[in-house]
Amino acid sequence: MSEDRENQKPAQPARPTGKRQLTGAGPVTGDSYVAKRAEPSKEQDGPGGGVASYLPEVVTEMRKVIWPTAQQMITYTLVVFAFLIVLTVLVAGVDFLAGAGVEWALTSK
Repeated sequence: MSEDRENQKPAQPARPTGKRQLTGAGPVTGDSYVAKRAEPSKEQDGPGGGVASYLPEVVTEMRKVIWPTAQQMITYTLVVFAFLIVLTVLVAGVDFLAGAGVEWALTSK
């Protein structure tokens, strides 16, 4: 049995299968990271861009929103109501059972 161990080659560690290893890319060094880092925009003086640009930014973001159709809103509303009904029944049932258990424990003398 010891002869089998002596004849075996040492096990190779598993080779990583990540994208960087498959392409042969080297590890990230501090210099390469700094060279690739994006520079902050010089357009704004401070964070947020100021009060005057707030409303135009809101309008721009609102134009990006994909608004649901009327049928989707009806479906979503019915799902929310059904979920609320189920949770209400669940909480009411637990409350009723807990109240009945406490009443039974206190009056069973």
